[in-house]
Amino acid sequence: MLTNQMTVLKVIGLEKSFQLRKVLDNIHFDIKNGERIGLVGYNGTGKTTLANILFGKITPDNGIIEKSNELKIGYLSQSIDYQVSDFQQSLIGSAKNDLLEHASTLGLTKVYNWEKERLSHLSGGEKLKFALAMVWASKPDFLILDEPTNHLDYKGIEWLVSELEKFQGPVLIISHDRHFLDLTVTRVFELENSKIHFYNGNYSEYRKEKQQRVENMRHQYSVQQQKIKEVESQITQLKTWSEKAHRDSTKKGKGPSKRQNGIKEYHRVKAKKTDNQVKSKMKRLQNELEKNKLEKPLEEVQVRFQFDTQGKRGKRIVEAKNLSKTYEDRTLFQHSNFYINHGERIGLFGENGCGKSTLIKMILNQESFSNGDLWRSDSIKIAYLSQDVDDLPSEKNSIEALGFTDRASVLKARTLLANLGLKEAFLTKPIETLSLGERTRVKLVEMLMKEYDVLVLDEPTNHLDLPSREQLENTLSEFTGTIITVSHDYYFLNKLCDRLLIFENQQIKRVEMKPEEYLNQNVTKNQADDLKEALLVIENKIASILGELSFMDQKDPRYQKLDQEFNSLLKQKRSLMG
Repeated sequence: MLTNQMTVLKVIGLEKSFQLRKVLDNIHFDIKNGERIGLVGYNGTGKTTLANILFGKITPDNGIIEKSNELKIGYLSQSIDYQVSDFQQSLIGSAKNDLLEHASTLGLTKVYNWEKERLSHLSGGEKLKFALAMVWASKPDFLILDEPTNHLDYKGIEWLVSELEKFQGPVLIISHDRHFLDLTVTRVFELENSKIHFYNGNYSEYRKEKQQRVENMRHQYSVQQQKIKEVESQITQLKTWSEKAHRDSTKKGKGPSKRQNGIKEYHRVKAKKTDNQVKSKMKRLQNELEKNKLEKPLEEVQVRFQFDTQGKRGKRIVEAKNLSKTYEDRTLFQHSNFYINHGERIGLFGENGCGKSTLIKMILNQESFSNGDLWRSDSIKIAYLSQDVDDLPSEKNSIEALGFTDRASVLKARTLLANLGLKEAFLTKPIETLSLGERTRVKLVEMLMKEYDVLVLDEPTNHLDLPSREQLENTLSEFTGTIITVSHDYYFLNKLCDRLLIFENQQIKRVEMKPEEYLNQNVTKNQADDLKEALLVIENKIASILGELSFMDQKDPRYQKLDQEFNSLLKQKRSLMG
């Protein structure tokens, strides 16, 4: 049996390149049993590549991975586009009972009765839950989870956090979900410019430590640059003196030749001495830089999103009356009534498979409804970002995929792609070579090039790296139009949305709350019930004491004790009501 602190996997000198671009350069680390590691970095820095190498899916160009042949790795890949046959095969495999148990815990009830048709219409969240159940049913020794919360509802995230607490082996998590990383990891590996850096703590602690590290490096770099300038200034001054001494050593002067020769010799010696000083200072500077040269700390990519919106339209832009959506074998929602006004930020909130993405498609006129009515203003322009980033033409590059041909549009698109962190080198690469996060940025640029009143965003932060998520939040908060979004990124949804459409018990209802308020309302209600009960107990005690005191003489030895208890209870009551 593995013990904690035992090294489970060791990486030595790992290197990997794609099309002459080095993604991983001389990577060294080890992973001990029981560790919880978050692997972070910008899109395209090689996180998924490293995970695939550890799992054995990709071969490195150089380097060694030391691990036991018996080590069983459970790998949840970023792409969950499993075929129906994969799920059906799992349901008849040797791990069937474990799979059904985990699937049921995740909210996928009676999956053994699901027909092929039902399995063919799984939502992104349901696919992810199946994939997670398959990973857990394989009983791994070591978990690698690549974006495990991208499509996961809150019930699924709670299950995953709980299961990770119980899991004995090491876990490597690639994620841009700040809330999830804070709950689960105790160590962070950061990939940056093909190198790896290590931090202790969860995501929030990593961000603080990194910021402090960058500030220290910036200060040290500034001090060194100032020192270099001072030495270079001294060298320039010495060179000026040397040149003057050389000129003076060849000048023809007046007076006896012996005296002139003495002066020339003096200046020649002076010039040579100055030349030696220059060489000495240059040598010392060169040696210092060879030993201790500091590179300028990289500035974090400043991702900039820019949205344009026209003036207000009509106040109400979407309204549902007695809305229903059913398939042959199931009902998503029915008898639902709600509305959306211009300028509101609406979050769609509910478990996987409840119909959130279906409602979005209905609002976009891409899906029909079964009963009732769904009205949408004809005067609004809608921009839509879907979960699917695989619908871009794989053989084309970013500019070609966007379809712009006029010079002004191409220039604007290139600028926006650069603002989103896609450098010039990426623009000529085929879409198929870009990471999912980089493809999402291309789709965002497609949105940014249009004028619109409403943003419909289906999991907009999926595949985006952390700086891009934070910048998108800030920019969307300044957008004056309407936002309708599905997201399982708790930070994103809570920062952006002030109203919710709740999918619950096969109905959609509008709630005037932020996600945090909605999730904590039961806690608040329980606290109110506890307070009410505590006050009732105190009031009953006060009434009992007053009853005793009314029949008691003040000289009675018990009178003073009861009076003190009475005053104490009054203080407790005031404190609880206060």
